[in-house]
Amino acid sequence: MKCIICHSEDIRITAVREVLRVENDVVYVPIQIPVCFACGERYYDRQTIRYLEEVERQLKEGKANLQEVGKVLVYS
Repeated sequence: MKCIICHSEDIRITAVREVLRVENDVVYVPIQIPVCFACGERYYDRQTIRYLEEVERQLKEGKANLQEVGKVLVYS
């Protein structure tokens, strides 16, 4: 497989954190997807997209099991 952006063949399945935003919260969702190691382009299959959509639905409904890891503070 060649990268559609940079045409590199250095594409590997890698653990990444997808960022989902729900109101003022940021949720990291760990997934494993093919990533181009030359330019960083990510490749999502249908199953991964459906999984992320399901996680987002659960987050919006307040049904997701989340672990708090820290705080983000905004200086105003």
